[in-house]
Amino acid sequence: MALIYHDPVAERNGRGRPGRRAWRAGKGVLLAMAIAVFGYVAAGLTGGALAANGEWRQPDEGVTIYLEDNGIHTDLVLPKRAAGLDLSPLTPARDLADPRFAGYPWLAVGWGEAAFFLDTPNWSDLRLATVLHAGLGSDRTLVHVEHVPQPRPDAVNGTRRIVLRPEEYGRLVRFVAASIRPGGARHRGYDRYDAFYEASGHYDALRTCNAWTGSALRHAGVRVGRWTPFPITVLGWFPPPGGPPQLPAR
Repeated sequence: MALIYHDPVAERNGRGRPGRRAWRAGKGVLLAMAIAVFGYVAAGLTGGALAANGEWRQPDEGVTIYLEDNGIHTDLVLPKRAAGLDLSPLTPARDLADPRFAGYPWLAVGWGEAAFFLDTPNWSDLRLATVLHAGLGSDRTLVHVEHVPQPRPDAVNGTRRIVLRPEEYGRLVRFVAASIRPGGARHRGYDRYDAFYEASGHYDALRTCNAWTGSALRHAGVRVGRWTPFPITVLGWFPPPGGPPQLPAR
């Protein structure tokens, strides 16, 4: 008759029980992922709180632009014609499903990863594989342009008004124009008034759509966070309607 020997120490340490070892390994992976996510969020909030162009203040008069936020993604909303610059040739009416919408005088512009834009028309279409693919890095990027009427600043809907000096607006426009790849592919948008343009730039967890918005504003000379991976790290620098005023212009 065979004798079965039990090693209580081994059992207590999990040796000899593959299921327990797998459970511990799984817990280790989950813990590592939680630490990575926490570290990323903490780094993003810290980077967003550190000011670039700290001396900048909004002028009393100049070119008005807007920031829009849908909770995950930010857009720059720019006048088509201002400070002697005309953005109409950059996104012509023929690129729209309904060219009549090109009559709107404003452009809402955002940059991001192609799969997010093309394969995720609604948040209900978002897939974990899409998020992981983009976060790990992608050279397939697009600029999304919507032809829209003038926005209204709205604290609830995340719309902010910003006033720029003409030279600052010029730098912002050149940054946006340089983000669209010359001669690149063009795609119809979600609706009749928008389109996608093949973009330059690499997307990953450090260079997100909101980081692009922050980079555009920093390039213009505007005070904003040094790294802005989240909407709050962009919009947090600009008071909502009815919020506390900024410091006087210098």
